[in-house]
Amino acid sequence: MKKFLLLILLIFLVCPVQASDSTKTILIKLNHALANKQKYVLLKEERILNFKKLKSENLSKEQEYNYNKALYAEYQKFNSDSAILYVKKNLKIAEKLQNKELKDWAQLQLANLYSSSGKYRESEAILKSIHKKDLAKSLLSNYYVVYREFFEHYNANSVSKQYIAQIAKYRDSLLAVLPSSSLDYKINLIQKNISQKKLETAKKQLFVLLKDTKEEDSQYAMITYLFGSIYESTHELELRKKYYALSATADIKNAIKDNASLQELALVFYEIGDVDMAYKLTQSAIEDALYCNVQFRTLLMSEVYSIINTAYLEREAKRKTELQLYLLCISLLSVFLIVAVIYVYKQMKKVSKIRGELYETSQKLVELNKDISETNNQLQERNAQLSESNHIKEEYIAHFFHLCSTYINKIENYRIILNKKATAKQFEEIHKMLKSTTLIDNELEELYKHFDSIFLNLYPTFVKDFNALLIPEEQIVLKQGELLNTELRIFALIRLGINDSVKIAAFLRYSLSTIYNYRTRARNKAAVSRNDFEEMVVKIGSISVKIK
Repeated sequence: MKKFLLLILLIFLVCPVQASDSTKTILIKLNHALANKQKYVLLKEERILNFKKLKSENLSKEQEYNYNKALYAEYQKFNSDSAILYVKKNLKIAEKLQNKELKDWAQLQLANLYSSSGKYRESEAILKSIHKKDLAKSLLSNYYVVYREFFEHYNANSVSKQYIAQIAKYRDSLLAVLPSSSLDYKINLIQKNISQKKLETAKKQLFVLLKDTKEEDSQYAMITYLFGSIYESTHELELRKKYYALSATADIKNAIKDNASLQELALVFYEIGDVDMAYKLTQSAIEDALYCNVQFRTLLMSEVYSIINTAYLEREAKRKTELQLYLLCISLLSVFLIVAVIYVYKQMKKVSKIRGELYETSQKLVELNKDISETNNQLQERNAQLSESNHIKEEYIAHFFHLCSTYINKIENYRIILNKKATAKQFEEIHKMLKSTTLIDNELEELYKHFDSIFLNLYPTFVKDFNALLIPEEQIVLKQGELLNTELRIFALIRLGINDSVKIAAFLRYSLSTIYNYRTRARNKAAVSRNDFEEMVVKIGSISVKIK
């Protein structure tokens, strides 16, 4: 269970990093940073210049000391010569003030700068002049940092187990005096775990730090660099490349000249065979080391540079040979191409003439095809209209004969009833029957029902399609049992081709003005153009299944 929870925790810690930019995107950002490297340097110099302009002539010695201390912090990883200048100024101020703590701080920083710039004897002399027991408690951490870095810088010149042991010793002393909650303590503890090959522990600690650290933070480059060194130990090339690239990008953007990431990343690209990128990164790293005057970085880079530079020169020589070969091939191909162009030009003149003739012929064919296509479309439209008209005629003829037969039978029955009543001399009953309109009303109702039924069998979607032509709030809702209402019957007759309002009025037994009103009201409710409304009604529907 503990292992499972540990795995879940590790996944959550890893996710923020893995969900970030891919290695490809990170390398694009690195190349962009390299291209704009001078811009970041100018921004840094401008910031320092603006800070220098803020200096007042009336500063006290303590204020001037703090002012120089701030400038030292700006120059420390940017230009060691300038940093040394301001530390020396502070030494003089401390001596004038006779303040031992300020003097000790300045001496420690000067020793650190001397060791990074290769002045090991001067650095060692300063460190030996400082007695640990006489130091202020607040300076103990600085004391151990300077001693640890002294042996780190010295070890770059002459790798020795003795120096490595001294580095570990002073790191342990530093851990003993640093607050366990501080970032410096956590980073030094991680470095200790890496040196002791406790890589998984170090990796978990780094993930926790990286989660709360932004790219612009001063420690971001160090955290990602330590990730790269872990993956270097575990031989995970892609992750090593990714984290060294992140570290290098952060250093470039922050105008940090004393950096190790570019050198390590150059070695990665050399290992994967990308000599061009390796050379580019090496050149940038050497420029930074020389600019900052960090001698131990220059010494480290000189070994890497000689290897990568040799490979780069070999690559360039090979490319030069290949280029000469390509030029020879291109020259031969050019001669061949000139001959081919002349031949093709002659052929093209012949083809152009033929093409002109073919174009004229094709234009005529296009016009003929267009005429034929239009004729075919017209024929198809006429055939469709004829087919629909024939179908409608067949349906209505069949129902016409059926209705005629039905009405003949009804007239015969009515005659028989009237004859019986006349024989029985029931003249009053005969008069009532002849006077009543019930029979006519019933027959009209039945006629309309027959019409509605036949029409909807021919055009089953008529009501839905008709409503689609109206605005939503004006669409027709039929009562229960209704197939069509008066308004729908008017437009059903129009759909059948009866467009004359006089004929529609006669069929539906309405006045001509009523029919006009219905048609006008429907056009006003149309969701489409009023002028196109009835034309679109005529196009509604298609021939459906014949009535059985």
